[in-house]
Amino acid sequence: MKLSGKAFVFGDNIDTDMIIPARYCSSYNMEDLAPHSMEGHPEWKDGSFNSMVAEGDFVVAGENFGCGSSREAAPIALRGAGIGLIIARSFARIFYRNAINIGLPILIASEIVKSSSEGDVLEANLSSGIIQNLTQNVEEAAEPFPPFIQGIIEAGGLLPWIAVQKKSGQL
Repeated sequence: MKLSGKAFVFGDNIDTDMIIPARYCSSYNMEDLAPHSMEGHPEWKDGSFNSMVAEGDFVVAGENFGCGSSREAAPIALRGAGIGLIIARSFARIFYRNAINIGLPILIASEIVKSSSEGDVLEANLSSGIIQNLTQNVEEAAEPFPPFIQGIIEAGGLLPWIAVQKKSGQL
């Protein structure tokens, strides 16, 4: 699966309260959460992040992206806002698994993170793990997910994947 989008660049330790403030977590509905994506981040407190994102854009971040609480609302809010892929140097473990569970692709990379600036156009091949910053002419090979996890992402998350597996007699 190939994805492309514009980069929204963040630093280290972007926690779940920055991604979606707790006051909005009374719902896990994507449509309710998406308008408030990144409202807890100082740069996007005005709520404009969601209106700036085009469907398929990328979040590019430093270390420990998604740290903080174990709320699944954080990746749901980003996916609802239109984010098609998150690339970071590292992820908080629970955010990493929550993103997979809801079908939001994520990749661990370092060179692309260092070389990316706000608005750069990126392309990623989830099957091969190749990420390209087309604006800066930089390429990096990240470790792709195994086929099992790619199947979950392509199905749109764990629950849709289970439904497909049951329907086909695999489960």
